[in-house]
Amino acid sequence: MDTTLRDGEQTSGVSFSASEKLTIAQLLLTEVKVDRIEIASARVSEGEFQAVKKIMDWAGKNGYLNQVEVLTFVDGETSVNWMLEAGAKVMNLLTKGSLNHLTHQLKKKPQEHFVEIAAVISLAVEKGLQCNVYLEDWSNGMRNSKEYVLEYLDFLQHQPIKRVLLPDTLGVLIPSETFGYVSELVQRYPQLHFDFHAHNDYDLSIANVMEAVKAGVHGLHLTINGMGERAGNAPLASAIAVLNDFMPDVKTAVAEKSLYTVSKLVEAFSGFRISANKPVVGENVFTQTAGIHADGDKKNNLYHNDLMPERFGRQRKYALGKTSGKANIDNNLQQLGIQLSDEDLKKVTQRVIELGDRKEMVTQADLPYIISDILDSNSIVQKVQIINYVLTHSKNLKPSVTLNISIKGELFEEHAQGDGQYDAFVNALKKIYKQKKMELPVLADYTVRIPPGGKSDALCETIITWLHNGKEFKTRGLDSDQTVAAIKATEKMLNSI
Repeated sequence: MDTTLRDGEQTSGVSFSASEKLTIAQLLLTEVKVDRIEIASARVSEGEFQAVKKIMDWAGKNGYLNQVEVLTFVDGETSVNWMLEAGAKVMNLLTKGSLNHLTHQLKKKPQEHFVEIAAVISLAVEKGLQCNVYLEDWSNGMRNSKEYVLEYLDFLQHQPIKRVLLPDTLGVLIPSETFGYVSELVQRYPQLHFDFHAHNDYDLSIANVMEAVKAGVHGLHLTINGMGERAGNAPLASAIAVLNDFMPDVKTAVAEKSLYTVSKLVEAFSGFRISANKPVVGENVFTQTAGIHADGDKKNNLYHNDLMPERFGRQRKYALGKTSGKANIDNNLQQLGIQLSDEDLKKVTQRVIELGDRKEMVTQADLPYIISDILDSNSIVQKVQIINYVLTHSKNLKPSVTLNISIKGELFEEHAQGDGQYDAFVNALKKIYKQKKMELPVLADYTVRIPPGGKSDALCETIITWLHNGKEFKTRGLDSDQTVAAIKATEKMLNSI
C-alpha cells in the first residue's frame, strides 16, 4: 500500500491540492500499479473531504473503489458517516497498539477501548464498509507491553476485519526486533493478515522492511520519496528494488519503470526536494564521476551492480569535472554521437579538468561548446596574448579595466572605463592598438548562449561577429563568466587579423 497521500502528507510543510491528490492517485494505481493507496484522514478539513470525493468518483468509474483507503478514528458514528458522505469504501481504523498510549493519551482500560472499537467496526460493516485496524505505537507495545498487544489481537481475531496494520510509529525498531515481533504474531495468528508500516527515524526503514518480509508479513506500507512525518516512511522505490533483487521469491505488481516518473511528479507537487544521492530516484545515483569508474565500465562493466538505470526508466551518466578522465569524456561523446581524434580528445579532457577546477560540474550539454571552442582555437596561431586584466564594477561608478597584453612579444598596459565591463575592456584595447597604429575590426553582433538547464554556473558561449576590411567573420569564447567568454572571443579575433 502506498500511503503518500495520507502519511506522506504529514511531511512538514507539505499539502497537496485536491487535483494534485487525484493525479497522484491515478498514477499510483494505473502506472506504478501498487495494490492499494491510503489517501486521507477522515474529518481533517473540507479540502480533504473534497479530495476524497474526487478520487472516489474516479475510482468508482474505473474499478478501483476497494483499493482506495482512508484513515479513521474510534469516534462513534462520526468517521463512518464522513466515509459514507465521501463515497469511500475502505477504512483504516486508528487504535492504540501500546498500553502507554492507551493509558496516557486516552486514559482508558483495555476493555473500554475494545468495546468502543467493536462498536465502530460493527457500524462500519453494517453500512457496507470494509475495515482494517491500525495498532498505533505497536512497536513500543511489543517492547514494553506485549501482554496488552496479545490481549488486543486475541480480541481482534474475532472481529470482521480484513487486515491488521502494524506501524513502527516512532521509527524505533532495529531489524532483529522487527523479525522477532512479526514472526511471533504471524505464527500465533495464522488467520490474520498483517501489514508492516515502517518509519525511518534511525535510517533503518528498508532493513526493517526486509526483516518483516522475511518474517512472513503479508503487506507493506510505503511512500514516494520516503515522505512522512519527521524522518519519513520507508521509500517505495528502495523497497521495490530490494525485494526484486534480494528476495526474488516475493512478487509484487509494482512497475519499476514508473517509479522515477512518480517520484519527480510528487517532488514537483510537494516542493519536498529529493536528495541528489537518494537511492534509485536521486539525480546522482546513476552518475559515475571518477574517470577510473568510467574506464571500468568500458571494460566489462566493472563498476556496475544490479541497480541498472534502465530498470527505472533512467540512463547512466558520466559526470564531467576535475576528476574526469578520457573514458568519462568519451562515454559522454558517444552518447552525443560525436567522435574525436585522440589529440582533440586529450585537449577536450584537459579543458574539462580546468573548467572543473573552477565550477562544480561540467554537463554533457556543455561538451559541444567546449569542442567548438577547442577546434576553433586549433586553427589560430597565438601572436597576441592577453596576459592579465582587472575588471571592476561598482555602484554609481563606471566599470573600468586595467589590461596587460602582449603583441608579438611586446608588452602593453592600459586602463579605461566604459558603459560595461566588456566595453571598458574594448576601450583599453583600442588605446593599445592606437599606439600600434593598427585598426581594430568593428563589432557587428554579440550573442551569448548557455547550454539547457538554467544553472547559474552554466558555461557561456559568446559568439562575436566582426567586420574587417569589408569581410565578416565570427569568433567564439567559452567560460562560466560571460565577460571572460567575450574577452576570449576577442583574443581569438586579435590573432585572426
